[in-house]
Amino acid sequence: MKKPKWVVEKEQAKRAAANETVWLFGLHAVRDALMNPRRERLRLIVTRNAAARLEEAIAAAGIEPEIADPRKFPAPIDPGSVHQGAALEVRPLDWGSLEEVATSRGVDPARIVLLDRVSDPHNVGAILRSAEVFGARAVIGVQRHAAPETGALAKTASGALERQPYLRVRNLAETMEALKAMGYLVLGLDGEAELTIAAAMAGHEDRPVALVLGAEGPGLRERTRETCDYLVRIDAAGAFGSLNVSNAAAVSLYATRQGPIRGDGTT
Repeated sequence: MKKPKWVVEKEQAKRAAANETVWLFGLHAVRDALMNPRRERLRLIVTRNAAARLEEAIAAAGIEPEIADPRKFPAPIDPGSVHQGAALEVRPLDWGSLEEVATSRGVDPARIVLLDRVSDPHNVGAILRSAEVFGARAVIGVQRHAAPETGALAKTASGALERQPYLRVRNLAETMEALKAMGYLVLGLDGEAELTIAAAMAGHEDRPVALVLGAEGPGLRERTRETCDYLVRIDAAGAFGSLNVSNAAAVSLYATRQGPIRGDGTT
C-alpha cells in the first residue's frame, strides 16, 4: 500500500533532521558543548593556543582535536565569525517532548518562554541566557519562523544553549493550548495591553506561567493573541516605546517571580 504524501514528507524531514549538524564556535560555546554529556560531538578543530585553553574539556569529552593554522582556519563557518580558534561540529540537542520539559523537575513555580516568529539568533541566544538565569523550563519557538540552533545563537547564549531546553514546534497556538491543559497560565506580551504583568499574576502566584513574546515590529499574531489567557504589558515608568524582545523576556521572567527563586520545589 502506497504511503500518503504527508507521511512520506514527515519521514523525509525526520531523516534530514537526524543528519543535520551544527558548527559551534568560540571558546565558551565549544567548552560548554564539550562538557555536555547530552551532546553528540563529531569534529573538533582548534588552534594550538585554543587547544591549550580547552585542554581539560577536550580530555573530558574524549575527542581527538584537529590542530589548525590560525591563518587558514578550515571550519565551514562564516569568515566574520569570532571563533577564537575553536570550532566544534555537533548534532542538535534533543530535549524530548513538550510534556517532558513542561513537567520536569526544576525551579517552581514553572516558567516557559514561547517565541512567536522571533528569528534573530542573537535575540534568541540572549533569551536562552535569561531563561537559564531565571530557572525557566524551556524556550519554545516555531519551526518555520524561529532561529535554528546555530553557532551565532550558541555564542550569544554564552553556554545556556547546553543547559536550557530549546524546542521548535509546528504550531504555536496548539502548543499554548497544550500548556493550558497542563495548568499553565499563558500571558502574551503586548505593549498596549491594559493589564500589567503584576495585575495578571495577582492570585496566580503559585501557578506555572508561559510567557509569549512576538517579533519586534509585528508583535504577536492574531491567533496567538486569541489563545493567550491574558495580554499583558511591562509597567514602564517613562513614555518611551518598548524594549528589545530579549530584554522584555528577561524583565517579564523577573516580574512573574514572587519571592526568592528556589530549586527545591518551594517558594
